[in-house]
Amino acid sequence: MSRVYTRTGDRGETSLITGERVPKTDPIVEALGAVDELNSSIGMALAELGNELLSTILRRIQSELFALGADLNSTGKDIQGLPRVTPVMTERLEREIDGMLEMMPEQRTFILPGGGKAGASLHFARAVARRAERRVVAASGKSGFNPEILRYMNRLADFLHVAARYANHTGGNEESAPVYRD
Repeated sequence: MSRVYTRTGDRGETSLITGERVPKTDPIVEALGAVDELNSSIGMALAELGNELLSTILRRIQSELFALGADLNSTGKDIQGLPRVTPVMTERLEREIDGMLEMMPEQRTFILPGGGKAGASLHFARAVARRAERRVVAASGKSGFNPEILRYMNRLADFLHVAARYANHTGGNEESAPVYRD
């Protein structure tokens, strides 16, 4: 990348990886932007995190989100060398969720997003993940859409919820339940 700007998007359009020109309001572009926002929010959480195991997993997830973006951007076209979201990626998230859950007390109530800085940042990333998931669902009507992307996005939001709890648990930060009264 020699230049940051190309001027090709100055009229409100952009190119997909396939070369197709689409408006920047296209559901695929909206989904790509939301996934980019999610990746950035994970980066912000990483800046607060002191847990090396969780940091390693989150850095891998950031790379997986680039693969997810490429897969989404391809609109199902088979492009040689293009990474795809696979069941292996989703299943790995499930194993990591299960592993963290085994190391902390069972959640018996809803909890307020918060705790320590790392936990709060991961709760925020979870909320961003749910928004990104909704944008991906809106884009999923394109032909050739990889349905594994939806499974991965759903599981990633679950992972970030558990990761927030795990960061708070290992950091000695308490979780608070909502109070439902005036």
